[in-house]
Amino acid sequence: MSEPIRRSLLLVGFVVMGFAIGIAGAFIQAHRSIFSTSDFVVIVPWGTALLLVVIVMVTRLATLATGTRWAGWLFFTGWLAATVLLAADSPSGDLAISSGARQVVYLFGGIVLGATAATLPVDFSVRKGTNRLPRPSVPLE
Repeated sequence: MSEPIRRSLLLVGFVVMGFAIGIAGAFIQAHRSIFSTSDFVVIVPWGTALLLVVIVMVTRLATLATGTRWAGWLFFTGWLAATVLLAADSPSGDLAISSGARQVVYLFGGIVLGATAATLPVDFSVRKGTNRLPRPSVPLE
């Protein structure tokens, strides 16, 4: 398979993957664990935390697998499309993502972290022999 076809299939695959994770995430983000003692109650929103980590990891994986930020942005766009679709009212009036604190953290946290992960440079390594980051490819003037 030629390189342009392989890369195009990867890019389409990342959009579909983003859409699938967005649909699954709409339901997983609501999960939480409640730990209680006689004095206090601790609620751990593990679904939201798990999905925010997944969004960042898959976005970075997409950019590193293809060598371009487009893949990260396409994954993020697929996730965002599914999330916005499920956060809106359905014709029957149902919501998959309601307006609670966990859901707001999932929406805004996913947007901020996903956009940040997609914007980071592809080659984010330290140059050999120095402790500095790589030089920009375009000279700054």
